[in-house]
Amino acid sequence: MFRRPTRPYLLASDALAGAAAFATYQAARFAWQWFGTPEMYPSAMLLPMATLVGYWMLVFAFFGLYRERFAASRLEELGLLGKAVATGVLVLVFAIYLDALRPGSSRAAIFFYAVAVFGYTGLGRLLVRSWEKRRLLRGIGRHRALVVGSPDRIAHLRSEMARYPEAGLFVVGTVLVGNDEDEAPWDVPVGSAPSTATLAPPTDDVAVAANGVEAIPRLLETLGVEDVLVTLANDDYDVLLDVLRVCDRRGVTIKLVPDFYTLLGGMARTEHLYGLPLIEVLPSPMSPWQESTKRLMDALLAAVVLVVGLPVWVLVGMAVRLTSKGPALYRQVRVGQDGEPFTMLKFRTMHDQAEAATGPVWATDDDPRYTPLGRWLRTTRLDEVPQFWNVLKGEMSLVGPRPERPFFVERLAAEIPLYNRRHRVKPGITGWAQVKRPYDTTVDDVRTKVKYDLFYIENMSLGMDVQILLRTVRTALRGEGR
Repeated sequence: MFRRPTRPYLLASDALAGAAAFATYQAARFAWQWFGTPEMYPSAMLLPMATLVGYWMLVFAFFGLYRERFAASRLEELGLLGKAVATGVLVLVFAIYLDALRPGSSRAAIFFYAVAVFGYTGLGRLLVRSWEKRRLLRGIGRHRALVVGSPDRIAHLRSEMARYPEAGLFVVGTVLVGNDEDEAPWDVPVGSAPSTATLAPPTDDVAVAANGVEAIPRLLETLGVEDVLVTLANDDYDVLLDVLRVCDRRGVTIKLVPDFYTLLGGMARTEHLYGLPLIEVLPSPMSPWQESTKRLMDALLAAVVLVVGLPVWVLVGMAVRLTSKGPALYRQVRVGQDGEPFTMLKFRTMHDQAEAATGPVWATDDDPRYTPLGRWLRTTRLDEVPQFWNVLKGEMSLVGPRPERPFFVERLAAEIPLYNRRHRVKPGITGWAQVKRPYDTTVDDVRTKVKYDLFYIENMSLGMDVQILLRTVRTALRGEGR
């Protein structure tokens, strides 16, 4: 049996913990009067309790405590819980407690409530995680893993995995790749096609493909793989890039046996699954609280720009309609996060049906398809304003790699290694590549910009977003856009 989501159990546990913490705090304050004699007693309990329970669950979600933390350290989770509780209590202090409590008793009451929330919630989560670990040891809730590598390294990895059953990984497939010439530890049927053949498995529940990077997508889908474990020699860097290419945007986590760490630098993160050392490739670039803050900042700024500037945007749209034939808004399908297509909005800057004769092409400096108004909108970047609506909808972010059309994505992904890495984050109205480089006109331009995009993804932070936004504003005011 394989994994079942633990999120419902965590939600139930946290709800009970929040209610227990509230009840204990109320008893200590009003029944036991540990913080002095209260001046007034509450007339209702259920509504404040439900409100605080909902509040804490929002705080925990903001810190990513409801994301899947498969076989993760319980101590690490308690550390993150402590940060969430400390932040949540500080918000409550300024919102409620400073006015509700006497000055002499405030600190003790606040500390007591924080300890109660942390204690009850931490205890509940420890029970859920311990129950989850027991299930893993019984073979319940495990992740389906596909092992990719040379035969001898695969055999060694499988022996290591057998020593750590609590890691919760169950091998359902094996793919032989790499430059090693060692004999496979199992028999290969004669006459089988090496790139796609399904071989006699070494165990009853493992499908095997020989020398087949291109067979990986098929196995991921047919076997329901959740983790790809890669174990290669140091001279197999090109093979690793091929594995990353075929696994990208397929919803699987890629982990390496640590040989490639020095080659991947910041694109990898070391982790231990109950003693089994693995390196996660291309991990989530931002912590959960930073992602939540980034999304909140995106929504607030987008709403302000659209609402405050609404009269101006209406006038711009009318000017586009009056100065050239066609709609004011131009809609175009772009590739977003995780490869999902979405419709991006812009003020139209070119003549209507500009690509009817040529098909998809990149714009150039002296592109005759621009309208006079459109060229000015492009220079000031005001043509991008409708994309704030895409930001509000959650399809884009203020800062991120620029989204590209599916036609170009398919072409560029085949020519540029790790190009699809850009789709691990939301595309942006502006980005590090946009403030450092001009618009794309050739594949070489894109190849250069991908380096900037990957640099941003590996180093993205709220501070870097603010820096990029300020540079974008400066570029727009100077009329340096194109």
